[in-house]
This record gives sequence, structure tokens and C-alpha cells, in this order.
Amino acid sequence: MRFGLTRWTPTSTLRWDPFEEMRQMQQHLNNLFKDMNIGERWTELDTLAPLVDVKDEGDKIVVTADLPGVDKQNVNIDVQDNLLSISAKSGTETEKEEGGYMHRERTYKMFSRTLTLPEAVTSDGAKAKLENGVLTVELPKMQIEEKKKILIE
Repeated sequence: MRFGLTRWTPTSTLRWDPFEEMRQMQQHLNNLFKDMNIGERWTELDTLAPLVDVKDEGDKIVVTADLPGVDKQNVNIDVQDNLLSISAKSGTETEKEEGGYMHRERTYKMFSRTLTLPEAVTSDGAKAKLENGVLTVELPKMQIEEKKKILIE
């Protein structure tokens, strides 16, 4: 007796579709998470990687990132060649007392994101500001000398 999938023949009444099995499994998982109310937490986790815009403004690259609820002392920005790394952490603490019971929650979020910029930049003269939850980083482009032609005598 051989184990495994049998070959389909025109007389077979059922045909096994692995993609239909995967669709059904995905639906079961979606229903499971919906029943557990995890959906709200998942959208919260999605915000840990901030939305970022990169704009080339001629002599500089401007990067904006959404960092709601993050204090500027908790943000680190590193730049090397054409790589920009932004990392941050934030935390909240809530406390409430109800019916003689105290409920205290602490939430801490951290993220780190590294972007490849369209051109090499330098940290000399770079500026960064965090205002109303939006980080703006201005990075001057690295000045690369043009090729110089050497004449043969």
C-alpha cells in the first residue's frame, strides 16, 4: 500500500485543492483572532513602525516620520553614507481605583527603522526637530567631486 496523494482520474468525484485548504485555514485564523479581540492590539502594533516620507530637495534630503506620543529625548537618529536609522521609545502609565481595587497598567513601545536614502548624505549641518508628533530631519547631500580629466603630456 502506498501513502500520499492519489492521481486524479476522470472517474474521481473529489479533487484536493491545497489552495482551498489554505484559504479555509486563513479564515479560521481570522475568526479566532476576531473572537479573542486581538484585532485592536494588532492595529496598535502596526503603529510601532512609523510612516516615513523621503523628499529630495536639491542640495538636501528631507525625511519626515510620524512619532506620536514620543518625547524628543527618547529619539535617536544615526546617519552613515546613504543610511538613516531612527529609533525611539515611549511609555505610558495609567492607574485607576474602582470598588476598592487598584488597576495599574504600563505600556512601553520601542521601534527601530533604517532607511536607504537615494543619495549619500552627511551629518555635518544636519538638522532635526520633533514638533506635534512629527519628526523632520534635514540632511545635506555629500559633496562628491566631479571627475577631473588628466591630460597626457
